[in-house]
Amino acid sequence: QVQLVESGGGLVQAGGSLRLSCAASGRTFISYAMGWFRQAPGKEREFVAGISRSGGNTRYADSVKGRFTISRDNAKNTVYLQMNSLKPEDTAVYYCAADEAIAVFAAPQRFDFWGQGTQVTVSS
Repeated sequence: QVQLVESGGGLVQAGGSLRLSCAASGRTFISYAMGWFRQAPGKEREFVAGISRSGGNTRYADSVKGRFTISRDNAKNTVYLQMNSLKPEDTAVYYCAADEAIAVFAAPQRFDFWGQGTQVTVSS
């Protein structure tokens, strides 16, 4: 089992940047592919970005390609989401999640462990 705690959310103006962090504890962090998801009010949870165990492979939703970057530091048991050029439609609760898989998947049902989420609000 792994415990996940997100941080770094907040209020930012459109065009601004935020960096989210997700700290993991428990089982070996490198055993998990990691993902970031988000959920806006009244909408389903959607995939944002994912990264493989080693960090060598990444995957992004089309809506964030070129603006968001996922990375991980296995020595610090932490995964990051750098978000640039933020738009009001990026407003959501952002969750990190862990998947005991080698590949990077986008389906939330594949992920076994979830953090509590951090709110990101982008004002226009």
